[in-house]
Formats: sequence, structure tokens, C-alpha cells
Amino acid sequence: MKAAVSSAGESAGELLLRAAALVPWTRYFLAALALAAVLLYRFLELHLLGDLLRGLRGGRVSLTFHPESQVYHRVASKCRSLHGRYLTTPWLASPHLQTLFLSISGRPPSFTYRRQLYTVRDGGTIALDWLLASDLEDGDIGTSDGTISKDDSTPLLVVIPGLTSDSSAAYVKHLVFSMAIKGWNVVVSNHRGLGGISITSDCFYNAGWTADMREVVSFLHQEYPKAPLFTVGTSIGANIVVKYLGEEGENTPVAGAASICSPWDLLVTSKFISRKLVQRCYDRALAIGLKGYAKLHQSVLARLANWEAITSSHSIREFDRHATCVVAKYETVDTFYRKCSSANYIGNVSVPLLCISALDDPLCTREAIPWDECRANKNIVLATTPNGGHLAFFEGLTAGKLWWVRPVSEFLCALHDGPYMHRQKAQGHDLHSSLESSIDKSPYVNFMEDGMVAALTDDGPNNGDSLLNEVLGEIEPNDSVVVQHVKQNQNTRAIQNESDSWLDDKNSSEGNVQAHGGTQEQREVPYANKISDAIGPVKKSINQLSRSQGKSIWLLAYIALVTSWPLLGALGFFFRKRLSNSLLSRKLKKS
Repeated sequence: MKAAVSSAGESAGELLLRAAALVPWTRYFLAALALAAVLLYRFLELHLLGDLLRGLRGGRVSLTFHPESQVYHRVASKCRSLHGRYLTTPWLASPHLQTLFLSISGRPPSFTYRRQLYTVRDGGTIALDWLLASDLEDGDIGTSDGTISKDDSTPLLVVIPGLTSDSSAAYVKHLVFSMAIKGWNVVVSNHRGLGGISITSDCFYNAGWTADMREVVSFLHQEYPKAPLFTVGTSIGANIVVKYLGEEGENTPVAGAASICSPWDLLVTSKFISRKLVQRCYDRALAIGLKGYAKLHQSVLARLANWEAITSSHSIREFDRHATCVVAKYETVDTFYRKCSSANYIGNVSVPLLCISALDDPLCTREAIPWDECRANKNIVLATTPNGGHLAFFEGLTAGKLWWVRPVSEFLCALHDGPYMHRQKAQGHDLHSSLESSIDKSPYVNFMEDGMVAALTDDGPNNGDSLLNEVLGEIEPNDSVVVQHVKQNQNTRAIQNESDSWLDDKNSSEGNVQAHGGTQEQREVPYANKISDAIGPVKKSINQLSRSQGKSIWLLAYIALVTSWPLLGALGFFFRKRLSNSLLSRKLKKS
């Protein structure tokens, strides 16, 4: 078939080119700009048109919680920000623009920290940067003496920054200043090796390293026992906070917490960050930051791992393979990610916890958010927004504030003002001992509620005798075996201390006894009320012990009788036969 030609002998293609040449070049330029705008809009995940179509009202905050959660009904329900909408700064209507602007500028408030260096048990050094409420009084920052009284009951907030971030990060300063201006004392616990501090041990932090947080929280709780302790984690710091709370359960002194933009599942997040081109850019940027952190401590890290492999890493996964897994002794990178993911520890979180995540987070994907696990835990309230980026959530025309700081401050303040703060269960240090402690090391005996008998530590020569005197006065007469054993132990202690007299003063809040006098006098027991309250369970336990002892004796007698009966029968048959033979021989002799 011959191609169609015009009367002038031109083909259809030539005619099309001639027609295209007649279109002004400006039209092509505008079309190219429109196409580039569409591609850029999709690449940057802009949502300005969607905001305009919604009338610039922003996206509604979605809350996930247990239907019977008192943390929601009594605390989170009072937070206006959690029941409203979040509208992004119009000229930052993209998760990538927000995240980029936060890392470049962020417009943080201006103030100066007070630094405290804390040495952990393995020799590592952690920089604690403080901003006290008194530092911001009268608008004159830094005029206070910078000290906190032991009896100060001002709430204390501990902030755990993200990966390669420290107290100087813009988002950290926004949070710290906001809480300090509300009258809270705030301390940023920098990761070891960050904040201008050198590595002083062969240990580096990672996404699942909770040992430093555990030690810092314990230190702060001991230093300021009357100050309610709260904590906020951001990004990797959020993963550390949630993992720590899950590991500790009821045993943590933390009264409340917040998790901002947590990666939740490190394995899912690792696969997500290498999926698309824009995510791979983030991956490369974070790897550069990690290599910069490693270069600061090259003298230590080069001795522990392959330095050439570390410097040639082009992704977070490669860095973790050559550095993190080697130093922290994980078999593989996937093993490290699985064991250190905070999503595995959500079920054991016993502290009121607010979790905030953006569904368009370019680093921590929504696919890793443990929706069902958060809904099943009555202590957790999960707040998600359609937009926000990673730790950004800029709002207002000038992008001068971060939205997530407001609901966090509202939640923590409402929690502090209400009765739903978590309180650490009292530890019975004087009523429990290790397995190494035994009766022959100490005459003190503890009768547990389940009927078990355990030895107590020998904390003092007097307080154990006083406790036994109180217990002996309440033991029933039929419990003679236990009474005799306890009295023997008491007499042994009395003989050993016959010629001694002393004064043993201890803090009554720790459950210790203040004792006076010699062995022949009845010693004073300040805890008589507590002992009398425990007499019921003690008597019940002793009765159970006595009954079980009686049952055991009859059971042993029965077993002995059953097992020895065949032997007794055989012996009886043998002796009876010999006896009959001897009688028969005597009769024969007589006859």
C-alpha cells in the first residue's frame, strides 16, 4: 500500500511537521512547564490543591485507642489539638519540603542549655543538656543558679533525639522551649558520641539501645524523687522510648510518655526507604550523616570494625551491616532490625503513651504503624495526620511553630494534672533476697502469701529479732514446729549479741527498723501497724504449711508401707517356714 501523499507530493508525516512548526515556541514552553509541574507535584507529593479544595481547613486528626481506655477518656479527650485539624504551611505543602526545611532551618527558639556530663557504668559519657523553668522567668534566660532541689516537685521531661541528632536540632529546641515556658524542667539526653562529646568506651548507640535511657531515667529519678518524670522520643529516639517502656513494664518510674514519628518496624522501614527514588535520596543522606558520626570517633570504631567498609557504605543498611552489627554483635542486619523494633514491645507498655505519626512521612512509612497493637493497649493513644512529613508539622504562614509540640504539651500537662499518671510499684527490697541468701546466713524468715518460706537478708542484728517477736505473738499454738524453729533462730541471734548494745538508725521510708537496747529487752518496732496488717496472710500461710506438712507425713507413711509390704511378706514367709521346720524336727526327735 502506498503512503498517502498530498497534491504537492508531501507525505502525512511531513505535513504534520509543517503544522507543528507553525505553532509558536512559547506554547511548547508553557506545555513543558505544565508537564514538569505535574511531574514535580507528584514527585514531591504536594497537596496544596487538596488543601485548597478543602477550603484550607487541613486534615482531621485520626485517633486510635482502646474503647475502654481511661488514658483517652480522661486525658487525651482534654487535648483540643487532638480533636481538631492540622493545616500545613501553604508554601511547605509537601512532606519532602517540610522535612527539608526542618533540617535546613526549622526556625528554632533561641536559648542556652546548661550541660551536665554523666558517666554510665561501661565508661561511656552522655551529655545531659538542661533548660529549667527558672531559666525563662521574667524573660531573662540564664539568670538562675541552674540548680534543682531534691524536694522539687516540678515535673521533669526527658527528651531522646533522633538518629545523629542532638539537643541543637530545631525540632528538639521547639519542644524544649515549649515545655520550659509552661513551667517544666527539661533535659535532653544526647546519644553517646553526639553533642560534642567523645566516645569514651567501646560501645555505640543504635536504634534499639535502651541501656543509656534506662540508666539516665534511673539516675534522674534517684536525684529528684519527688519530681514526676516524663519522656518524649523523636524518630529513632521514639523507637528507643517505646522499646524501653515495653521492656520495663510496670517497673519504670516514668509517669507518662510521647512518641513522635517512630519507625516502629525497622525491617519494614528499611525496605520502604530503598523502594523509590526520593526515598533512596533520604537513605543516601542519612548514610552520609552516619559516616560523619563514625568519622568523629574513627579512633575507636576503626579498632572494632572494618573502617574501609564503613566509609564505603552508601545506605543505612550497609552502615548497619559493617558497623552496628559488628559493634553490637548482631548476626545479620535483619536480626538487628527484628530485635530492636519497638512494635514488638507495645503490648507490655504500662505507661500512658501518646503516639503521633504522619501518614505521608517520607522516612517512617505508614505501613509499619502497628494499628491493632496500639488499639489493644489501654495505655496508648495513637494520633495520625494525613500530612506532616518527618518531625516537621509546620503550621502558620511563617512556619514558626511545629504542630506536634502542642498536642504533646497538652497531653503531658493534662496527664500531670490528673490522677492517671503511672506510678512505679514499690520494690520490697527488705522482703526479698537473692537465691544465694539462705537460712544458715541469716536467721530471719519471711512467710509469703503463697505459703512459701524464704530467707531474708541480714540487714541488721536487731530489726530481724523485733520482727520475729511480733510474728511469734500472733502464731497459733498448734503451729509448734514453725514456732520452735523460729525461736531457735531468735535464741541464736540473742546469744551472739548478748554483750552488745548499739543504735541502728535507718530511713523509715525504705522499710527499715529503728532499734535500741540489748538482747533481753523488747525492741521497738515502728512498723507494728504494717506487721499487724500482714498477720492475716502470715497465719494463713503457716496453717497451710502445717496442713501440708501433716499430709506429707501421712503420704510418706503410706508410700513406705506399700513399698515395703512385699519385702516384709517375703521375710515373714521365710521365717515362718524355718520356724515350722524347726518345730517339726523337734517333734520327730521327741518321738
